[in-house]
Amino acid sequence: MSAGPSLYRRHRPRTFADVVGQEHVVRTLSNAVKRDQVHHAYLFVGSRGTGKTSMAKILAACLNCIESPTTSPCGVCESCVSIASATSLDVIEMDAASNNSVDDIRELREKVAFAPVSGRHKVYILDEAHMLSSQAWNAFLKTLEEPPPRTIFVLATTEAQKVLPTVVDRCHRFDFGRPTAEQVAAVVRRVAEAEQIALADGAGALIARHATGSFRDALGTLEQLVSYAGDRPIEAADVMAVLGVADSEQLFASVEAIGARDPAAALRAAGALAASGRDPGQMLRDLEVHGRELLTVQVLGEVPPELRVTPERDARLESQAAAIGQADAVRLLELVSDALEATANGAQPRIQLELVLIKAAAPEVDPTTQALLARIERLERKLAGTVAPATAPATPPVAPGPVPRLEPVAPPEPEESAAPPLATELDEIVALWPAVIDITRSNAMLAALLERARPIAVSGQELTLGFPRDAAFMKHKAEQDENRRATAEALRNVTGAALQIRYELTEAGTWPDGAAAGVDQVLTEEELVRRFVEELDAQEIAEPAEEAD
Repeated sequence: MSAGPSLYRRHRPRTFADVVGQEHVVRTLSNAVKRDQVHHAYLFVGSRGTGKTSMAKILAACLNCIESPTTSPCGVCESCVSIASATSLDVIEMDAASNNSVDDIRELREKVAFAPVSGRHKVYILDEAHMLSSQAWNAFLKTLEEPPPRTIFVLATTEAQKVLPTVVDRCHRFDFGRPTAEQVAAVVRRVAEAEQIALADGAGALIARHATGSFRDALGTLEQLVSYAGDRPIEAADVMAVLGVADSEQLFASVEAIGARDPAAALRAAGALAASGRDPGQMLRDLEVHGRELLTVQVLGEVPPELRVTPERDARLESQAAAIGQADAVRLLELVSDALEATANGAQPRIQLELVLIKAAAPEVDPTTQALLARIERLERKLAGTVAPATAPATPPVAPGPVPRLEPVAPPEPEESAAPPLATELDEIVALWPAVIDITRSNAMLAALLERARPIAVSGQELTLGFPRDAAFMKHKAEQDENRRATAEALRNVTGAALQIRYELTEAGTWPDGAAAGVDQVLTEEELVRRFVEELDAQEIAEPAEEAD
C-alpha cells in the first residue's frame, strides 16, 4: 500500500458515478446541475461516514470543473485537483464544532462578499452544522437566505433536530441513508484490490458489519489491519483482534450453554469472554448482535446476505438458530438491553454479562413473564417430540405479554410395555407452577394461597396440591369452590390440561425436588390476615362479642 493520504481520502468518490447508495441525492443534484438550477443552500443529514462531505465536494467539482457545468468532473484540471486536495480557494470547509461563535460567522459573512477566485462558484461546506449557537445562526440567517451570486452553502449534520427550523426552511434537505453491509463490503474489497491488499474471505464482511454503515470507518479499519497483518493476508481473526470484538467461537459457546439450560457452562463462557482481555461492555454489545442475528435467521428461515461471512460460520449460525427457541432469542436480547442500560448507569459490565448468561440459561431463577414464556416454550418443544404431529401444540407467541392460553393436547397412546409417564408430567407441572401463580395475581388472596402450595402428584385427570402441615387454614381457603375453580382454570390456561384438583397436608420431604422452596417461611393465620390487609389495603373487622345471657 502506498504512503500518503488515508485510504478514505485517496478513494473517496470524485463523481456522482462513484457514489455507492444515496441514489435519490445523486439523481436530484445531477438534474439540478444539468438544468443550471442548483439551489443556494442545501442541508445534508445522515450518520457519520455516509458521504455527506464527499457529496458536497462532488457538487463543487461539477460546478467548478473546466468543463462545468457537468455531472462528470474531469478530475485533472486545476480546479478538480485543488478541490480533491482541499486546497481550493473557492471551496471552503468549516467545522462548526470549533467555529461556532458569532465572531466566526461575522468573519464568514465578510468573506462571502468576495467573488470566486478561479472557479465559477464559491461553495461553503459547514460540517457538524448543528453545533452552531443560536446567536451564530441568527447572525447567519440573512446571508443564508440571500447569499451573493454564485455562492452555495452546504450544511452537513448528524443531528438535524438541533438545527433551527428557520434554517431548515431556507435549505433543500437530503437525508443520507446508511449503506448496507454488502455495499460497504463491496467498497472495502474494491479498495483492497486497488491497493493490492490481500484480504481473506470473510474479513471484508466483518469489517463492513463492524463499520455499521460508515465507509470512512470501514476504510480506516482496513488501514489499521494493513499495519497489523504486515505482508501476510488479512484474516477474520485479525479483524476481531484489531476491533476488540469477541471471538465468534466464544459467542456460539455462550448461546450453546443457554440452549442446553446449563448455567454453569454459561458462567464459564462469560469467564472465557472476560479472559480474552476485551472490554466487557463491548462483549455485551457483541452478544446483542449475535442474538439479533439468531432471531433474524429464525424469522427468515435462512441467513440473509447481509449476515453472511463464511459458509462454515453461516451454517453454524443457521444450526444454532434452529436449536434454540425464539422466546430464548427474544429474551436474550431483552436481558442484554437491560444490562447495557445498567452499565450506562454505573453497574459493573462483567457482572452484568454474567447475569445475562445465567438468567438466559436458567429461566427458573428469573420471575419475569418473559422467562416463564421461555420455560413454557422449552417444555412444548420437548413435548413436540413425544406426541403425534396432528396433536402437537402450536408454538407460543414470543412477544412480551400475558402467559398465553394453550389448547389441550391429547396425551400419547402408551405402548403395552410402557407405563404412563406420570413423573414427567408432574415435573412439567412443577416447572410451570410459577406461571400458574402469575396469572392469578389479579386475585391477591388466591395467589398468596397458591404460593404455599406445590403440585405433588398426578393421577389420571387429577392433580394433588400439597400444603405444609402448618398451613391447614390456607388449605381450607383454597378448597373453597370459587378458589378451586379459578386454580383449575389457571392451570388449564398454562398447561393445556383440564385437571381436577384435590388438596392435601403433607410433609416437605414428600414434595418434588426444588418444590419445597419457601416452606420454611411459615405463616400463621394472624400473619396471613396481616398480609392480606397490607396487600389489599383492607381493614380487619373484628367479630362482635357475644352478649352474656
